[in-house]
Amino acid sequence: MSSIQDVQKEIIEEFEILGDDKESTIFYIMELGNNLPSFPEKERVDVNIIKGCQSKVWLTAKMEDDKIHFLADSNTDITKGLISLLIRVLSERSPKEIIDAQLQFIDKIGMGNIIGSQRSNGLAAMIKQMKLYALAYQAKQNA
Repeated sequence: MSSIQDVQKEIIEEFEILGDDKESTIFYIMELGNNLPSFPEKERVDVNIIKGCQSKVWLTAKMEDDKIHFLADSNTDITKGLISLLIRVLSERSPKEIIDAQLQFIDKIGMGNIIGSQRSNGLAAMIKQMKLYALAYQAKQNA
């Protein structure tokens, strides 16, 4: 499996192809969201909603073979695309890898300019929630 750095590099290269075309970039982000696995209806509950997001974002995590597997969905296409990028980078990783991850790809692809401040706050909330899951699983491992 590719490292977190390698996956981020791939994402940066994909977005470089789009150049400064904001409309194409947003469309691409929305397309990425369509690649998420289907999210179980029974998991669409308040406890799985990420606080701090303007849109509804549901996120679950489970530990299998010492790796965390994330599943997510959103009620808006652009947010679904954003969470899909985070899952691509952080899912199937150890808790330590997730906690230590420095997510430079967000700045390198100019995400702040693309999505605006409201969604940037939501993106930060998504990252925080994923790292909180990793902290919780790491604590269970060390117990």
